[in-house]
Amino acid sequence: MTDMTTTTPAKPKRPRPQVMKLTEAAAARITELTKRADSEIVGLRVGIKNGGCAGQSYTVEYAHDVKPTDEVVEDKGVKILVDPKAVLFLLGTEMDYKADKMQAQFIFNNPNQVSACGCGESVQLTPAKAED
Repeated sequence: MTDMTTTTPAKPKRPRPQVMKLTEAAAARITELTKRADSEIVGLRVGIKNGGCAGQSYTVEYAHDVKPTDEVVEDKGVKILVDPKAVLFLLGTEMDYKADKMQAQFIFNNPNQVSACGCGESVQLTPAKAED
């Protein structure tokens, strides 16, 4: 008796999208911060925290190690570690760096941002929708 079952080839996996990308200005600033840090760091950790008048705000801090749950983004020669709880809120975000006479800060150009408060310190985000 012959085996009449046929197997269908496995569907090729879709490439995983990069959570964030960096502008040249952001990459240059991260490189500068990495070199100036008091202790050895592997990159910057980016996340979201609840609070502020719009409900949420971005967090950026030195990362001294890579946690097993971190989403690692390497772009333009630098490393960003994204908090796993923030991935869906940051999907598709471009991180920039702007400096002028009054302030210098990282700017997040985020397609998932619904609104921001007037002072610019907090935002309202929705999770990214899955693409078919």
